[in-house]
Amino acid sequence: MLYRTMPKNGDQLSALGFGCMRLPMVDGKIDEKRAIAQIREAIDNGVNYVDTAWPYHNGESEPLLGKALRDGYREKVKIATKLPTWMVNSREDMDNFLNAQLEKLGTDHIDYYLIHALSGPSWDKIEALGVKEFLDQAQRDGRIVNPGFSFHGLSEDFNGIVDSYPWVFCQIQYNYLDQEFQAGTKGLEYAASKDLGVVIMEPLRGGNLGLPTAPPAVAEIWDEAQTKRAPVEWALRWVWNHPEVTVVLSGMNIESHVKQNMAIACEAHADSLTAEECALVDRVSTKYRELMQVGCTGCGYCMPCPAAVQIPTCFDLFNKLHMFGGLEGVKHFYKSFAAGTVLQREAGFASQCIECGECLEKCPQQINIPEVLKRVVTELENA
Repeated sequence: MLYRTMPKNGDQLSALGFGCMRLPMVDGKIDEKRAIAQIREAIDNGVNYVDTAWPYHNGESEPLLGKALRDGYREKVKIATKLPTWMVNSREDMDNFLNAQLEKLGTDHIDYYLIHALSGPSWDKIEALGVKEFLDQAQRDGRIVNPGFSFHGLSEDFNGIVDSYPWVFCQIQYNYLDQEFQAGTKGLEYAASKDLGVVIMEPLRGGNLGLPTAPPAVAEIWDEAQTKRAPVEWALRWVWNHPEVTVVLSGMNIESHVKQNMAIACEAHADSLTAEECALVDRVSTKYRELMQVGCTGCGYCMPCPAAVQIPTCFDLFNKLHMFGGLEGVKHFYKSFAAGTVLQREAGFASQCIECGECLEKCPQQINIPEVLKRVVTELENA
């Protein structure tokens, strides 16, 4: 396993972190025996950064991780978990969540604690409620060691959040398709310039960039490479190629994926890809973008919809269909997410659109949302 240094504290962290958002499931619940075995195998082979959060697996991820870290494993790793910003309505709530997380994880401190899913507006809200004082106090009393935040907002809001508190680290979505999405490359470089460690989520875009079989047009580009690599290795090595990156999280839930990801992490040095290889990855990124049907960035400005349509989710799955194929699989996810069963919210199918036009005034990408939703209905509901 390769290790990288957290700039502000000198921690040597495994280049690969274990993400606990997509643990193996059985009968609708976490397969505890299998998940614990996977987490421990990763730790036994050098992974020392494990990431979870309050809402993962409907609140069951943190307790599962707590069980996995018994029998001496807690001392081998740094735990990262997150304050569920959208559920916080008072300063008192912050302490209540943190104390509950300590109990669920079976520990007396969180090594890396993140304010979860920040955007410009959510930071303004949580700051006004006293999150800075909360972080200061939790560090003084030892419940938190290193404060950080995860980001899901617009790029123009990222630098301001970085500069608003003496963070130790941040977590951003980053992969070769998302170089200009949310924080993007500019955010990565800005955070690093301020000596923040940068933890990367979604390096495989929900696993899609790591599928064994790429779309034919993409596979043709990969075949031009002098050094042959699987799509998953190209995607992960591209992220690790950036020296600003500290840890890359992977939501591993299949034993072969754990072994594969760890093997790649043992060789993925920064600045190890050639200029020609980087150019090849850029061509793959361009080809995937050509396959995309709608330029939605997932910013959420169109929400809430008066008819409760989950617009970003509809567009994300519509794009996945055209980029990666697999109609039946995408339809399954669409029915689950749009029906609200996965995130426990009201149904938000594209067919619920009443063409009120309210979203048209909000979309910064100037997408004709009602018209694209009609295509989603045709291809994902009526097909």
